[in-house]
Amino acid sequence: MTQQEFVECLRDAGVEVLVDVRAVPLSRRPGFSKNILAAGLREAGIGYVGFKALGTPAEGRAAARRNDVATLSRIYAGQLEIPDAMAQAAMLRDLARERKVALLCFERAPASCHRSLLAQALFADAEVIDLFP
Repeated sequence: MTQQEFVECLRDAGVEVLVDVRAVPLSRRPGFSKNILAAGLREAGIGYVGFKALGTPAEGRAAARRNDVATLSRIYAGQLEIPDAMAQAAMLRDLARERKVALLCFERAPASCHRSLLAQALFADAEVIDLFP
């Protein structure tokens, strides 16, 4: 998928702000590292916010790669108790009250991804739509 296809998918879904919850907002995929992605989104009229503290620590990413959701869940629950993560979670809640947001991380499959854990922790009653361009 190209950055353009990704941006079109977000635009089609009515996303107003992309919230990047990658602990390391870099990508080998052209157009998906933080600065270039933010620029492409800005050109399309979509905001970009990076909340690195809401990302998964290295051991959580390793658990996700092994599809060890139980370990990922335990590690990520601890991450959400860190003061920086708590502050960014509060900012994300406020932002989501005002604008339609999408969460971005490395993992494609929601079932083995921390963004699903984050959405459940912060927005248990919200409708979650997984976008697949």
